[in-house]
Amino acid sequence: MVTRERVQSVLDRIRPLIQSDGGDIELVTLSTTRQGPSDGQLRRLPSAQMTLYFGVEMTLKDEIPELEELVVV
Repeated sequence: MVTRERVQSVLDRIRPLIQSDGGDIELVTLSTTRQGPSDGQLRRLPSAQMTLYFGVEMTLKDEIPELEELVVV
């Protein structure tokens, strides 16, 4: 199950790496309502470059396999 606590735990581990490069990351909204076949969508992280996006998405999906989509805004 995708929970705010699980996502926050992963983000807390990678945040120092992002901050060391002058950035930051924040979980704004976690949507776990069923939308079609998906029941684990993470939504609304602050904007980031595509490389950062894929790195964050890959790390989250490694730790939380049921996470299906990361939406960056």
